[in-house]
Amino acid sequence: MSTIPLASAATEFLAQERLAVVGVSRDPRQPANLIYRRLRETGHRVFAVNPAATEVEGDPCYASVRALPEAVDGAVVVTPADVSAAVVEDCAAASVPRVWLHRGLGPGSLSAEAVDVAHEHGIDVIPGGCPNMFGATSDRPHRVMRRVLQLAGKVPRCVEGCEGGRSREA
Repeated sequence: MSTIPLASAATEFLAQERLAVVGVSRDPRQPANLIYRRLRETGHRVFAVNPAATEVEGDPCYASVRALPEAVDGAVVVTPADVSAAVVEDCAAASVPRVWLHRGLGPGSLSAEAVDVAHEHGIDVIPGGCPNMFGATSDRPHRVMRRVLQLAGKVPRCVEGCEGGRSREA
């Protein structure tokens, strides 16, 4: 299996129209909410997912990816790592073709179990980093953070695969 740059995998992910953000909060200062707002501002149809909320950022919030009113092209997972595998299982049950396991300065959502679950179900996975580090959703602090985290080995430079034009985790 070949590798492709993380930036290419991110571009492919962010080219999708309908995205779920799992882990949004009623607290607008949370990282998931910033991701949600940036995706919405850049023209994506975004869906908020949190089983403990019915509204987030003035929009309806859904208990699970399977509860969304329509199919999504990808899901950004911004939950504690110990629940990310269950979230990926939920994505598999909803036929979501790609997930992004968020990781910024802290441990984030990345877990080996979540990556394994994604692979078991044929889901493309980006294992770390943040959508706000790339493309139209990015800002200078996030781009600098990406470089620092890549140097520290906390964000991959490449992801494995390119089977059928789809990226795979490193």
